[in-house]
Amino acid sequence: MKIAIVMPLGEQRGGGELMLLHLIQQGRDSGVDWLVIFLEDGPLVTQISDLGAEVRLVPGGRFRYFNQVVSAVTKIASILRNENVDVVFSWMAKAHLYSSPAAILAKKPAMWYQLGLPANSSRIDRIATWLPAKCIFACSQTSANAQAALSPRRPMQVVYPGVELERFDSSKLQSPTDTRKKLGLPLTGPLVGLAGRFQRWKGIHVLIDAMPAILKKHPDAVCVVVGGKHDLEPDYPSLVDSRIEAHGIKASVILTGMQSNVQEWMQAMDVVVHASDREPFGIVIIEAMALGKPVIAGDAGGPTEIITDGVQGLLTPYEDPLALSRAVNRYLDDPEFACEAGKRARIRAQDFSTKKYAQNFIAAVRSGLTKNH
Repeated sequence: MKIAIVMPLGEQRGGGELMLLHLIQQGRDSGVDWLVIFLEDGPLVTQISDLGAEVRLVPGGRFRYFNQVVSAVTKIASILRNENVDVVFSWMAKAHLYSSPAAILAKKPAMWYQLGLPANSSRIDRIATWLPAKCIFACSQTSANAQAALSPRRPMQVVYPGVELERFDSSKLQSPTDTRKKLGLPLTGPLVGLAGRFQRWKGIHVLIDAMPAILKKHPDAVCVVVGGKHDLEPDYPSLVDSRIEAHGIKASVILTGMQSNVQEWMQAMDVVVHASDREPFGIVIIEAMALGKPVIAGDAGGPTEIITDGVQGLLTPYEDPLALSRAVNRYLDDPEFACEAGKRARIRAQDFSTKKYAQNFIAAVRSGLTKNH
């Protein structure tokens, strides 16, 4: 089977791009020939090529320039015909705006991946849903339910992302204490951490707002935020800084900026917080769980499909710093409970390997093609 994937982005900005890397990496010896068509240039093009996939670059242009879009669609259709692909798969809704018309021209079946929580308010999601597709994949049941609310309804399959479990294996890393030394972190006191881009929906400000109540019970606690700025929200870091200043906790907060060795930063943490608002899935949650960390995540969206509250972790409402502080303090006040939650988290994380993800993806594509003939 030859699968052509249309990818709208040329650089890694989040979990969606990481999912594509994992798929190509783990799907190399699976009886599938991979062809990835990028709509923009960037480092991801080389990364995918280095993994052995065939790569093409077809600049997508801007939607307001109709001629550019038509040109891109025509070129993609030509590639699909010449390469004799079995199916064209759009990575994210935006890509489907190009690949669905191209698939029609080339007389090839089309599918696409819904990696977010779509809504009628999103023009791209509405148009992508309207365009023909044999099947829509969703990154979680939460995402699938949101997609099903859009018309027309298409056949759906949930294919959960995976995590590089070997990279987030605590036995292959230095001990938390040694890792603290290596990273220049405080050697004493609990570290409460969060890994995520500086966007409001990621909830960094919620953790900052929870810190005063945490410090009241654990005055030597330190908050560590691992993540860089995001182009779409350039003012958000200033908002976070103002919250830190207002609470007078500057000495208890460390903002590391973007880091490539996130596994080491999380290894150093005593509690890992994921404070996002209705996260579609939450790859970073699985990463922390694979390390055996006590995890706190949101009580809506994808995290609820990963964690059973009070078993493999704790779930709290978004924008509720008081509930978040109580959850953190519950772990810090009861090390035995924290340890048991971490052990159960590590076991649960094994369900989300990148190998299983690639296998499930390929099986879902075959199933989607068979069911819809």
